[in-house]
Amino acid sequence: MQLQHEAVSKIKFAEHMLTQTYPLIKDPKLLLAVVKDVSSALDSSMSSLLNLEVKYKKIPLFENTFEGKYNAFRYHVIDRYNINREFLLLIKDIQAIIIAHKKSPVEFARKGKFVICATNYSMQEITPDKLRRYINQTKRFISIINNVVNKYGRII
Repeated sequence: MQLQHEAVSKIKFAEHMLTQTYPLIKDPKLLLAVVKDVSSALDSSMSSLLNLEVKYKKIPLFENTFEGKYNAFRYHVIDRYNINREFLLLIKDIQAIIIAHKKSPVEFARKGKFVICATNYSMQEITPDKLRRYINQTKRFISIINNVVNKYGRII
C-alpha cells in the first residue's frame, strides 16, 4: 500500500511541476526533475506488484535494482495480469533518459527544451509535450497496477 501511495504522490507532483511550476519559471532544467519523478512513480508502482508476487511466492526473489525489477516484471508478471506491453517501452524510455543524463558530458536548454548530448554526439530532447504523454501513460499504468494489487491482493 505504501508503494502505491508513493507512486500516486510522485506522479501528481510531476504533473504539478509540469503544468504549474514550469510555465511560471520556464526553466527547462525542471523538465529533467519531472522525468525523475515519473521514473520514481513507475518504479514504486512496479515494486508494489512485484512485492505482492514475492510475498505469495508466485515469483522468485529478484535483485533490487532497476534491471532486476524490470526483468521480474517483464518475464513473470506482465503476461499473468494481461498488462499492455506498451508500458515496458515507457519504463525503458524513461530509464534511458535517466541513464543518458548520468552519462552525458553536455546538457543545455534550447527553445523550451532540455537537450542531453551523448559522447557520440547524439542528442535527446526532453519537451513538455513528450512529458505530458509520459505522465498520462504513467497514470494509466499506476491505475492498472493499483487495480491488480487491490483485486488480487485480497484474493491470494
